[in-house]
Amino acid sequence: MSCEHDFLRNSVIIGAHPDDELLWFTSILKKVDEVIILYRDIWSEPHMGNARVAAIKAYPRGNVRFLEMEETGSFDCADWASPKPGPYGMEFGTEGTRREAKRVVKKSLSQFMPGSFRHSTRPIAQAYRDNYETLYRTLLPLLKPEMNVFTHNPWGEYGHEDHVQVFRVLDRLRDEIGFKLWMSNYCTERSMPLAMQYFSRKPVNYIRLPADKAFAEEVAAVYRDNGCWTWRDDWIWFDDECFMEAPRSKPEGGGFHLLPMNLFNFGTVVRRPVNAPLLLGAALSSVVVGATIAAALE
Repeated sequence: MSCEHDFLRNSVIIGAHPDDELLWFTSILKKVDEVIILYRDIWSEPHMGNARVAAIKAYPRGNVRFLEMEETGSFDCADWASPKPGPYGMEFGTEGTRREAKRVVKKSLSQFMPGSFRHSTRPIAQAYRDNYETLYRTLLPLLKPEMNVFTHNPWGEYGHEDHVQVFRVLDRLRDEIGFKLWMSNYCTERSMPLAMQYFSRKPVNYIRLPADKAFAEEVAAVYRDNGCWTWRDDWIWFDDECFMEAPRSKPEGGGFHLLPMNLFNFGTVVRRPVNAPLLLGAALSSVVVGATIAAALE
């Protein structure tokens, strides 16, 4: 189809984590000119970086590369029941505060028991803000006006703070550079409250393509063989995917049209209850410290 030819000319997939390029762009993964994966390392899983490097070396197509950034560990820090987009991606909720309390306790305990507790060297909120600027500076020289750029949708597929941030950075760069920014149609019950903010009052054009399930399984096997497959082993590929030009970062709201969704059940993310306020000043509530130490020891 001529539209498919235009759609994939000078094309690149930009995904946050290894296997994102596979999960959300199955139908075009083998067809785009280049694949850029942003994050390699994560402080909580030191083995993951080398495993991901090995997987990319064994990748069954060329022009796949890392930008070798480090993940912040931001997943589930936002309140997805009442999501609030912010200047750097998503605003964090109470879980982000709890995570920071846990990080502070782990950092303190590691001074007495070196090597016993892994913790981020930066507060998660700070790392998240820093990554926004690093992404912007790193991607700016790589993108050109004539390109077709495929990336995460503005609700982060199943609701991932990193995915939303990548979209927001590329949305900013689209305004500055002028390339076409495309997204696919994956969504869950968790991310639907944010997705609904982007519904338009007018029907939108989209392109539907069949999933390349055989190639998807080939790539998934590479990730599994190298110990860095992060998704469900019982995942079943959708028959097709729909792509549309991504809406602008400012939600329109109040409408009904977007595009046919590939809806799947992500499941409930379990949060540990905290029975006292999290205070990150000179001292922490003894109840919170006890709960956080217990969590750190798990």
